[in-house]
Amino acid sequence: MLRDALYITYRDLRYLLPRRETWMWTFVMPIIFFYFIGSVTGGFGSHEKRDPIAVLVPPDAGFLADELIRRLEQRNFQVVHTENFFRELRIPPGFTATVLAGKPVKLELTRYGAGIDTDYDQTRAARAVYTVLADLVAISSKGGTPSSATFAQLAEQPRLITLDVTSAGKRKAPPIGFEQAVPGTLVMFTLLVMFTSGGVSLLVERRQGILRRLASSPMSRGAVVLGKWGARVTLGFIQILFAMAAGSILFKVNWGDHLGAIFALLAAYASLAALLGMLLGNFSRSDGQVIGLGVIASNVMAALGGCWWPIEITPRWTQSLALVFPTGWAMDGLHKLMSFGDSPEAVIPHIVACVVAALIAGYVLARTFRFE
Repeated sequence: MLRDALYITYRDLRYLLPRRETWMWTFVMPIIFFYFIGSVTGGFGSHEKRDPIAVLVPPDAGFLADELIRRLEQRNFQVVHTENFFRELRIPPGFTATVLAGKPVKLELTRYGAGIDTDYDQTRAARAVYTVLADLVAISSKGGTPSSATFAQLAEQPRLITLDVTSAGKRKAPPIGFEQAVPGTLVMFTLLVMFTSGGVSLLVERRQGILRRLASSPMSRGAVVLGKWGARVTLGFIQILFAMAAGSILFKVNWGDHLGAIFALLAAYASLAALLGMLLGNFSRSDGQVIGLGVIASNVMAALGGCWWPIEITPRWTQSLALVFPTGWAMDGLHKLMSFGDSPEAVIPHIVACVVAALIAGYVLARTFRFE
């Protein structure tokens, strides 16, 4: 039985690998998606990248404008000096002289767009303004003369009240950029290829009578099903290894310290994806059904499973919903190993879920496999 299965695996791989659509969706399109999605989401939620803000400073703004710019930089802004920027702070003429004279001053913050990011920008800009004002009051209350030197002296003095911030638990910073795009695209395209190419090729073989000839051969039903699955899961392994290598070389993705656990997780996921694709090809009646259902199902599971964006930024109920799908099992396990510093034991439930689902799918496929 095993010898027959290996022979079918070899022959099917020779048929599947040279096909143009296999090359396109296995080796070409993933790279394009890596670059596009990773570039678009590269700054999303970044904790290191500074947000640019244009500060328009008139020539007579004085030293308080310099202090304000310094406080903006402390609030994780990157100050640029240009006009017509989407995030812009305008300092009025005579800023320092007006403030020191005790007269009200109006700073204008312009931020195109709305939402949480806009409120966050306003909060940070307000904190920068208030800290300058607080230091100005502190200097004046001690009889000092406000100047760049006195502000520098005050900054060097130890604060009477300090805040010590520690984490109450392990912090989970959702992966962004290529750290999210490469694993997410890998998981999505593995499922997509298994659903479409894997399912359509089975349908074509049934229509051309190849499966009928196999049924009339001395090969057992189990050997045929195992061989067909072996070819498709091997194609999935090739796709995964290529995607991981491309992600490491071209996009500098760090796969973490537990490559063995990652390989085990992705191997279990690819095994399940190959069987699901075969089930789709087994029960469908036309190429259109396989392609239509395969594309829709893979994209829906990719979106809900966290392949398109970090599932950790979504509401709790969507995070729970993601774990209903194989894509969610794979992505949650990859995030644990790559981004959150968990041990390989943390993904054992994910691997077991994929293996159990694969065994169930394999049993159904073996009992219902259609030769014609």
